[in-house]
Amino acid sequence: MPILNRIAEFHPEMTAWRRDLHQHPEIGFEEVRTSGVIAMKLREFGCDEVVTGIAKTGVVGVIHGAGGAGVGRAIGLRADIDALPILEETGLPYASRTPGTMHACGHDGHTAMLLGAAKYLAETRDFSGTVHVIFQPAEENLAGGRVMVEEGLFTRFPMERVFGMHNWPGAPEGTFWWREGPIMAAVANLDVHITGCGAHGAMPHQGNDPVVIAAHIVTALQSVVARNLEPVEAGVITIGHIEGGHTFNVIPESVRLRGTARWFKPEVGDLLERKFHEIAGGVATAFGAEATVRFDRIYPATVNEPESTQLTLDAARAVAGEAKVQEMPKPTMGGEDFSFMLNAKAGSYIMLGAGRSEADPQVHHPKYDFNDAILPIGASYWATLTEQLLPRRP
Repeated sequence: MPILNRIAEFHPEMTAWRRDLHQHPEIGFEEVRTSGVIAMKLREFGCDEVVTGIAKTGVVGVIHGAGGAGVGRAIGLRADIDALPILEETGLPYASRTPGTMHACGHDGHTAMLLGAAKYLAETRDFSGTVHVIFQPAEENLAGGRVMVEEGLFTRFPMERVFGMHNWPGAPEGTFWWREGPIMAAVANLDVHITGCGAHGAMPHQGNDPVVIAAHIVTALQSVVARNLEPVEAGVITIGHIEGGHTFNVIPESVRLRGTARWFKPEVGDLLERKFHEIAGGVATAFGAEATVRFDRIYPATVNEPESTQLTLDAARAVAGEAKVQEMPKPTMGGEDFSFMLNAKAGSYIMLGAGRSEADPQVHHPKYDFNDAILPIGASYWATLTEQLLPRRP
């Protein structure tokens, strides 16, 4: 596999960076130490400009190629930097030192790979133009990508295209998976607060049980995709959190449901939202209770622009070889706020195989850990993409 030789030489450094970040995870918009480490490294590498404080804890490094500023075109490379509110259970020597917070999605690896590429590009300058290395905060549920765009990312750092990458445990190690069009789903957060009437558990007729009402709502919601959505379309409604009551024999006053909805086509999202409100509100009313119902759209679908996707394939094939660059069998219902950047700028998002089997812990699992073997592959991809899209002028 033609990993760039210089990048292969500092594979141990990238591993050390990644494991340091893993030990010190920080959740969205609180990545103070993380962004400080990133900015320090970029300055050490000799980036022409290092800008901090975008979307609170975001960092952008600017690297000019041969000929300096103002020569040639510009592109952006993005990595996410935040962790998740999960208690780590890996038992690794570099496990999280912050109880209840861990890098369970591989953002520590994404950051290390882009840092590796930045080091190489700042050192070699074997391109003409400008590359912006974008370290984005708060990808997990807080839409840091949207905030960066709203705070003028593409105005302050003009670029033709922007690119993203995610490790993918379900794909063989070192392979690249790609798709034109939708690759990840739109996301909404669901919230239902049911207010009934509390009572003694032995005297349910004296109250109006919100637990029973919640159970009917959860069951009825399963009919939306099964019976309202055309079978060839894709959509999901999942309730992942139920909260209510404190003991065995007391009917509580209220119950709260939280969940997620996913879709690709806008009209499917509209259907899910409408039916969610009708069912959650209607069931509560039918039982004589009140319900506050919220369907908060947080991320649009991540949609790859075809021309940019073809450009990523050239870089991926140069690094991994033709056989290891494969079309993704189907899009994933996972969500990604890189979608906001793709809505504002042409670009594409690719998956890098992490080589985990389905039996291994996957992303967002308390025993998940990033595969350090793919660090130089990802960094080489970023560097190769830059050199191909911004070829050095004679």
